[in-house]
Amino acid sequence: MTGRSILHVDMDAFFASVELLRHPDLVGRPVVVGGAGERGVVAAASYPARVHGIRSAMSTARARRLCPDLVVLPVDHGHYAQVSSRIMATFHEFTPLVEPLSLDEAFLDVTGASRSVGSAVEIAGELRRRIHDRESLWCSVGVASSKLLAKLASEAAKPTPGAVGDPPGVVVVPADRELVFLQDRPVGDLWGVGPVTRERLASLGVLTVAQLAAFPVDALAGRLGAGTARHLHELANGRDDRPVVPDQAARSISQEETFARDLHSLDDLDVHLVSMADRVAARARRSGVLGRTVQLKVRSGDLTTTSRSRTLDTPSADGLTILRVARSLLADLPVSAGIRLLGVGLTNLLDAEVGHQLRLEGLDGPDDGRSSAPSANRLAATEAVDRVRARFGEDAIGPARRRPPPAPPAPSPVAPPAAPPTAPPTDDPGGDPPTRGGPR
Repeated sequence: MTGRSILHVDMDAFFASVELLRHPDLVGRPVVVGGAGERGVVAAASYPARVHGIRSAMSTARARRLCPDLVVLPVDHGHYAQVSSRIMATFHEFTPLVEPLSLDEAFLDVTGASRSVGSAVEIAGELRRRIHDRESLWCSVGVASSKLLAKLASEAAKPTPGAVGDPPGVVVVPADRELVFLQDRPVGDLWGVGPVTRERLASLGVLTVAQLAAFPVDALAGRLGAGTARHLHELANGRDDRPVVPDQAARSISQEETFARDLHSLDDLDVHLVSMADRVAARARRSGVLGRTVQLKVRSGDLTTTSRSRTLDTPSADGLTILRVARSLLADLPVSAGIRLLGVGLTNLLDAEVGHQLRLEGLDGPDDGRSSAPSANRLAATEAVDRVRARFGEDAIGPARRRPPPAPPAPSPVAPPAAPPTAPPTDDPGGDPPTRGGPR
């Protein structure tokens, strides 16, 4: 193969495969990872589940109808992120040019590794073996001279649900066969062709990549716009010079939840808001970033989605700061008609070392709830929480508000309660009034 050597590595049914390692008794059974309720959504499906037509983004209710014996396991993003970090470290053993796309896929530019490690095909095979030896997980690898072709090749290398025999695992697109590999594919396989663009191309009689490659660019521009037309025409002709961008920073960190039933009060929503703000902040700190903007996402019972955001005075990865802003944004939205989904996010991310310089002035002030910079005491407490979670797991410690209150003790049926002692009268009502709101 001449020119660049690009790999696209995609883990096979990643979430489901990781869960099956923790539940070996479920191997061979139809399993999905996702929400179990009526409004749950499938995040990943094992290959035995895919035989029934189940796929990611499908509602769990529909998946159960397709396969009554389906096993639904809850999502554990923290565990998947830990496994993903080890897999990405394995990628870096072959090349520093690794561009993660998600927890379970990445591009690798191995052009410069051929002398020390081997050919791109040899690297693909060795990479699969190392990951399987270390993690007991399989991946599919596409090898080509461009990102587009490598990604399409990895899809061709995927296991086929219900097929007998081992999947190919690695598919190579030789430089002299690139156009042959592309031409009979539907235009929807090209990067950037979504449902709307596919419909517009169909109105021009363009259904395959070969038809798109032969279509005049100027005529395409009239329907798609000049920039999109040029981009897609280049891809259809096998020209894709986009580089592999190593360790591309995340653009946002978010957490959302779809409820089993609509929630109608701010107090009910607040329990979930506390948990989401805490988890978003913890993920930001683990990633070494701060965020300038807090986002809130709300979806009502009629599926209307509303987003609100607010930019902080100083960038933050502090859970109470994120929570306070999210609460303020939610307070301005009508919720009494019912909320189906709630989400909290942190965007406009920057490196924590840079952000630290922007917030030094606020660290020694009082933690009065008005500043977006946490106090030194709160920072110390947050660091302690992070250490506990790193050692004992994500759920080892968290805001009290996110946990259900303990049930009151049952009255004793044996002995009647003792008479209260006589006490002198007092004007003191007896303790502080209960508080509402934030985590304690």
